[in-house]
Amino acid sequence: TQKGKLPLLRPPVRENETRVMQIDAATRRNLELTHSLSGARAGSLLATIDRTVTAGGGRLLERRLSSPSRALDTVQTRLDAVEFAAEQSRICSDLREALRKVPDLDRALSRLGLDRGGPRDLAAVRNGLSQAMEIAQRLADADLPPLLREAASGLTGHDALLELLDQALVAEPPLLVRDGGFIAPGYDSDLDEARQLRDEGRGVIARMQGDYITQTGISSLKIKHNNVLGYFIEVTSTHADRMLGAPLNETFKHRQTTANQLRFTTVPLSEMETRILNAGGRALEIEKRLYDSLKTAVLDHAAAIAQCARALAELDLTAALADLARAGNWCRPEVDQSRALRIEGGRHPVVERALRAQGGDPFIANDCDLGENSDVWLLTGPNMAGKSTFLRQNALIALLAQMGSYVPAKSAHIGMVSQLFSRVGASDDLARGRSTFMVEMVETAAILNQADDHALVILDEIGRGTSTWDGLSIAWATLEHLHDVNGCRALFATHYHELTQLSDKLARVENATVSVKEHGGDVIFLHEVRRGVADRSYGVQVAKLAGLPASVVARARVVLDALEKGDREGHRAQKALIDDLPLFAALPPAPKPSAPRESLVEKRIADILPDALSPREALDLIYELKALAQERADKTG
Repeated sequence: TQKGKLPLLRPPVRENETRVMQIDAATRRNLELTHSLSGARAGSLLATIDRTVTAGGGRLLERRLSSPSRALDTVQTRLDAVEFAAEQSRICSDLREALRKVPDLDRALSRLGLDRGGPRDLAAVRNGLSQAMEIAQRLADADLPPLLREAASGLTGHDALLELLDQALVAEPPLLVRDGGFIAPGYDSDLDEARQLRDEGRGVIARMQGDYITQTGISSLKIKHNNVLGYFIEVTSTHADRMLGAPLNETFKHRQTTANQLRFTTVPLSEMETRILNAGGRALEIEKRLYDSLKTAVLDHAAAIAQCARALAELDLTAALADLARAGNWCRPEVDQSRALRIEGGRHPVVERALRAQGGDPFIANDCDLGENSDVWLLTGPNMAGKSTFLRQNALIALLAQMGSYVPAKSAHIGMVSQLFSRVGASDDLARGRSTFMVEMVETAAILNQADDHALVILDEIGRGTSTWDGLSIAWATLEHLHDVNGCRALFATHYHELTQLSDKLARVENATVSVKEHGGDVIFLHEVRRGVADRSYGVQVAKLAGLPASVVARARVVLDALEKGDREGHRAQKALIDDLPLFAALPPAPKPSAPRESLVEKRIADILPDALSPREALDLIYELKALAQERADKTG
């Protein structure tokens, strides 16, 4: 902030942790609320759902997304407004069209308040208030819900200021005050007089040029202006003798010689220049004084203008969320003070949009049902099956609902979430000397120490960064603590299949799995979540899909079979089987791939001379190549 200049601040509003959903930094990062993991805005939830058309609406969306409400009446009021806008598509469309013309009122006010503004900021205030009045007139006859009715009432009451700015400013003012020309003609008589004198002086200059051409007989004579010499008379060097000789040298005083021109001045020209400069300077001084008075008038109404800006942002956000709900076939969530998290046909908004943009397969919707009888879902299934996506999508649906938005689902019943915790993904913190496992444990500790019974926790692969038995023990104890001590709703994804036994011990733990189908030794991901337990993790099949060498995959199958057999027969049998495995002479090295045989199609293409082909021959060649390719496909098929 500049010394002596205070920014325009809103009146303080009392906030406490019981009014908004608590979201820690790790959860914001893991859920990619406002930025993706790469740090870019693209790929984040904010970028996916942002359909606002004003700068203020975009900022309000980011604030709401960063701090969803826990006040049930606030959430319901926002949802009522979105429902109205979604149902009244014509009103919503007209509203969004008018909002597109609204400038950034908040930014203009801030610049003016910090004395960094200019004529265009005054014009932004004028145009914004004008659009606000037009929007208020469009909404005047509509039966608005409370939130929109309150917003519409904040759009009016600026008639006097709007009339003042309309009269004072030209339609398209310059950026800077020193450029001048931003006060409309007729607004100030002194300014009009100074401008007339300045402009008439320029007309006199033009007439003087004609007189000097007649006097000298030099048709190419020009009167020009620059910041060094001011106004001067310029002729080409071919007329030097005439201009420097008698009698013209008595009238025309030589000022400067360049490579091809000579420059002169006269007493009348110097006097006229002084008059023009005085008139222009006086006009600019008057405009500066008028700018200051207009700025003062605007800042005197700063609170009302800021309220108008907030109302426009609220209208923009509501219309944007309604447009998003219609386009994405989203539903209105049922939000209450229960501990339910019942979602039917839920979808991940970011992943669904990415799949649609790529033209790929449609997103597979899934159900989630947490409540009094099943606080925790223990989710098992192979890698790449969609466990992490399922965890994240349910957290995002709860967040969107409490923000006051429709949600990507067929139906949703969301009991108010007090805290949202997410422990997904793997990353280290080298700057603080933390390993990946240490970061995971720090984040898990924060969850176990803070989560209350209305929190929602999503945990993915707890304990994977250390030894198998250490990791299993930590995951086991963490799950018990969430169930017995925290008592919160949780989605817990793991590859430790031993944990599924806890559903028999802990009353409110339920097993769920992501379905897959095995065919011919390969695994097909169905991405469907159902109740039950995964029979295995299919890690070797996923490794094969990733492109590991065939020898590595084959060896992994041998080792896996031995380990599973030993596990069934007990620890001693497992150790004996491992000892019997020829670990250092496991398989002969994979043969080096031989050079692929050249196909008939490749041979034919190699023989082609493109420049020697006529159009007809080129067409015949295409048919020939297609026939060769089809013949090869039939043989290999």
